[in-house]
Amino acid sequence: MSKEQQKRDFIREIIAEDLASGKHQTTVTRFPPEPNGYLHIGHAKAICLSFGIARENAATGARCHLRFDDTNPAKEDQEYVDSIIADVRWLGFDWGEHLYYASNYFDYFYECAVKLIEDGKAYVDEQSVEEVRAGRGNLTEPGAESPYRDRSREENLELFEKMKAGEVPDGKAVLRAKIDMASPNLNMRDPALYRIIHASHHNTGEAWCIYPMYDFAHPLEDAKEHITHSLCTLEFEDHRPLYDWVVRNCPVPAVPRQIEFSRLNLTYTVMSKRKLLQLVQEKHVSGWDDPRMPTLSGMRRRGYPPAAIRTFCEGVGITKFKGITDMAVLEHAVREVLNKTAPRRMAVLDPLKVVLVNYPEGGSEEVDVQNNPEDPEAGTRKLPLGRELWIEREDFEIDPPKKYFRLRPDGAVRLRGGYIIKHVGHVVDAVTGQVTEVHCEFLPGTIGENAPEGVVCKAAIHWVSAEQSRDAEVRLYDRLFTAEDPDGAEGGFLSCLNPDSLKVLQGVKLEPGLEAVEPGFLCQFERIGYFSADCVLHRPGEEPIFCQTIGLRDSWAKQKG
Repeated sequence: MSKEQQKRDFIREIIAEDLASGKHQTTVTRFPPEPNGYLHIGHAKAICLSFGIARENAATGARCHLRFDDTNPAKEDQEYVDSIIADVRWLGFDWGEHLYYASNYFDYFYECAVKLIEDGKAYVDEQSVEEVRAGRGNLTEPGAESPYRDRSREENLELFEKMKAGEVPDGKAVLRAKIDMASPNLNMRDPALYRIIHASHHNTGEAWCIYPMYDFAHPLEDAKEHITHSLCTLEFEDHRPLYDWVVRNCPVPAVPRQIEFSRLNLTYTVMSKRKLLQLVQEKHVSGWDDPRMPTLSGMRRRGYPPAAIRTFCEGVGITKFKGITDMAVLEHAVREVLNKTAPRRMAVLDPLKVVLVNYPEGGSEEVDVQNNPEDPEAGTRKLPLGRELWIEREDFEIDPPKKYFRLRPDGAVRLRGGYIIKHVGHVVDAVTGQVTEVHCEFLPGTIGENAPEGVVCKAAIHWVSAEQSRDAEVRLYDRLFTAEDPDGAEGGFLSCLNPDSLKVLQGVKLEPGLEAVEPGFLCQFERIGYFSADCVLHRPGEEPIFCQTIGLRDSWAKQKG
């Protein structure tokens, strides 16, 4: 990798210095999702950073662990574990043998908690949740010490054992660290280390009824796995003193370093798992993999290529500055990849019939059409052309505006890959006033670049054979929210849900062959946008169901002016 290609940011500089100084012989990072929801685009930034650093330092034996912080059985599920594994793999990263679960360290966490009790650094608090919260204080007032704070070591050990044995109901006791109730950092005011949850765990079943808090388990997991650089988003910066306190005061085999960076925020979406879960549970979307969701599974279903997401994450950079990235930046990355890689196909979303009145009835021929003009090696395919065709309704105007170069009365237009056709008449429905059929003549010998003298033809339009086209359902997606910052909406994020975020079109006409493609097949519908055979709803051999990946242009940028 050349210097120009090497990525540089403050985290990579720290790692480079640690390797150069000999502080570390290699780099060990981790991606530690909680299995309480599906991964979203914000997680992709963290994935690309931690796995990317391991990949860049592979020569030193660097690695990145995938580890599930599964310490809360009340909110976690195997479904989320499976989805996270699939998403990280789809994004293009591999953890090899280094797949871990915090729940496999429960015995170790318990031993560390007992050690803290024995050292007089932890105690069992039997105050109610409300009493603990009230005694915590605030940014201007110190907290109040618990009446149970000075219990003897023996009593604390006995009570903690009873908690572990299931003899104490939920919410009746917690294990707290004994640190400093007057600390200016509220996270250091005797934080909870263990709570009681009588619930079955997806990995350990009924073996435990006490579970470590995230702030206690996370540094111990990192130390247990000999993580060198624990990379977190900025909301964990105030938790770092507690992270370091746990590592200093527990029997750990290694001392990891936590480093924080700014999280990814996007316009026109929300990143809170709680809010995403609410969208799913209240059926504002069809599920976690709804193509309008910012989840990786939703983006995969929509047809976003993983290479585009990786490029986007690299482009936003790693900094300490909080900010928000325009959704258009991600969409641009998607278009850049698909323009080069997606094969072209013909589809007519709003069909209008064209009859070539001088074409033989029952006649048919095949014309060669390019598969991808951006890729000379993609070759061509043959499309059937006959007397009757479908074109887009918007490609014919009786009274067109200025600079309208498509089909018009007495005008001519080229069929993409086919003949030039010239308008000779049209039929209008007497009731609706809508054009129902356009009559044209095709001009023989005009396939290719040929155009007869005196014929003005400034545009080419897409089309499909009326006789051999396939009916399909097409789902058009727009942004889920109408506000740039849904979190800041006066009426709450649900108040700015976009009522037009999904439009389902029936009777769409596709070129033949698209009914047989496999789910996930992605192509450009020429002049319209990029579309994917829905990986959930599409069935080869049945009526095709395609979902819109992205349009050819940024229509939102136009609206914003």
